[in-house]
Amino acid sequence: MIIFPAIDLKGGEVVRLAEGDMNRATVYGDNPAEQAMIFAEAGAQHLHVVDLDGSFAGEGRNVEAVKAIVETYSGYVQLGGGIRDAKAVENWFNLGVARVVMGSAALKDPEFVKAMAKEWEGGIVVAVDARDGMVATEGWAEVSDVSVVDLARRFEDAGVASLLFTDIGRDGLLKGVNIDATVELAQRVDIPVIASGGVKGLDDIHVLSLHAHEGIEGVITGRALYEGKLDLATAIAMGARA
Repeated sequence: MIIFPAIDLKGGEVVRLAEGDMNRATVYGDNPAEQAMIFAEAGAQHLHVVDLDGSFAGEGRNVEAVKAIVETYSGYVQLGGGIRDAKAVENWFNLGVARVVMGSAALKDPEFVKAMAKEWEGGIVVAVDARDGMVATEGWAEVSDVSVVDLARRFEDAGVASLLFTDIGRDGLLKGVNIDATVELAQRVDIPVIASGGVKGLDDIHVLSLHAHEGIEGVITGRALYEGKLDLATAIAMGARA
């Protein structure tokens, strides 16, 4: 099971939001590339990077910060945030990211996302962000009338690499991952699932690792790392045993 340390970018700084609220941002640093190297030194081979400004703007806003991360970090960079057209997808891949995460586009234009998954084999991740079981979009500012499972099933056999499932109500709050909802999604679709939202410590990593054989590919963690509640090297070792 892959452990993805998170680097969320707002105005070029490393931040974490509470429940996806841009007005509830905690700044953890002003050098994203340096933060990537700290994670690399702990053994991280994958990063999850989010252009938060891009999520709301619908276009890349932290390009230089992402470029610095990609040029410095030797592992795989998974990137999300406002990626809603073919040119944006191409630009990020050309910059060197390994996988692109698409959320709002997956709900509003699923055929486009499927086309991207076909063109960029193994490179497209569909973000399934949920509030009370319903899909949220536009940087989590809007909640749709589509259920998480219904959206996920639209992409079965489409060639997407993974589903990234986030419980918004827990994200950035250290409440613990919504294990039940994450595992249920993994059991109900044939696409690997990445857990996100609320990781508070090794207990979350341990429990998720027990379900790795049911389709849990990995878990994203941010605030727990930045606030010293989770040791990254230990988490990576635990995930490797799953």
